Amino acid sequence: MEQGTLDFGTYNSRLEQWIESRLFRYAIIALIITNAIVLGVLTYKKHLDPDLVAMLEVFDWTVTGIFVVEILLKLSVYRKRFFQVGWNWFDFIVIAMAIAPGAQGFAVLRAMRVLRILRLLHIVPMMRRITEALLKALPGMGAIFAVLTLITYVGAVMTTNMFGDTDDPEVALLFGDLPSSAYSLFQVMTMDGWRFEVVQKVIDDGHPYAPLFFLLFIFVASFAILNLFIALIVDALAENQRAITEEHLGDIDEELDEKFEGAERELDQIVALLKELKSEVASLKQAKPH
Repeated sequence: MEQGTLDFGTYNSRLEQWIESRLFRYAIIALIITNAIVLGVLTYKKHLDPDLVAMLEVFDWTVTGIFVVEILLKLSVYRKRFFQVGWNWFDFIVIAMAIAPGAQGFAVLRAMRVLRILRLLHIVPMMRRITEALLKALPGMGAIFAVLTLITYVGAVMTTNMFGDTDDPEVALLFGDLPSSAYSLFQVMTMDGWRFEVVQKVIDDGHPYAPLFFLLFIFVASFAILNLFIALIVDALAENQRAITEEHLGDIDEELDEKFEGAERELDQIVALLKELKSEVASLKQAKPH
C-alpha cells in the first residue's frame, strides 16, 4: 500500500480515504466526547452502583482500544508522515500513557486520557482561531510574564523587609520569608480577599501606611501588566481575523478575475462572430445580381 499524503483532497488508498472521511472523523469525535463524559462520571464511582462502575470502566477501556486501533491504522497509512502533524503526536503520547504498563497505578497518567477532548480545538472553526491566536501570542506573553515576575520579586523583597520582622504569626505567615511574600503579593494581584486577609492584618500590626504600597502594587501589576495579556490576545485575534478576511478577499478577487476573463473571452467570441456575419452579408450583397 502506497504511503498516505496527509492531504484531505487526495488519497493513495481506500483505507486512507476511509480514515479521512467525515463519517470516521465524526465517529471518533463522538467517542472522544462520550469517553470524556464517562471519565467525569467515574470520578463519583464511590457513590455509584458497583455494576454501573464496572460497565463504565469496560466502556472506557473499549474506547481506549478503539483509539489504539485508530492510531495503528494511521501509522500503517501515513508511516513516517504520521509524526509530521502535531496533533498526531499529541494523540500518540496520550494513548501510549493510557496503555503503558503500570499506568493503572498512576492516577495522573490515567486522568490524562481526558485530554483527548482537546482535539476538538482544531475541528470547531472558532475554537481553532482562538487557539491559533493564543499560540501566536505566546512569545509576547512570555515577555509580559517575565516583567510580571520581576515586579513580583521586587515587591516580595520589599514586603519581606518591611513587614517580615514581626511578632504577629499571621503577618509572619504572609511576609515572613521571600516565597511567602511572593505568594501573598500574588493574592493581592488577583485582588482575592486582599483587603481583609492581607492588608488589614498588616495595618493592625502597626503599619498604617501599608495600603499605599499595596495600592501602587495593584495598579502596576493588576491594572497595567495583567491587562497587557488581554490586549495581546485581542491583538492576536484581530490579526488572525484580518488574515482570514484578506484571504477571503483574495479568493473573491481571484473568482472575479476568472469571471471577468471568461466574460472577456465570450465578448471576443461575439465580436468575432459579428465580424463573420458582417463579412458574409457583404459577400451576399456583392453576389446579388443588379
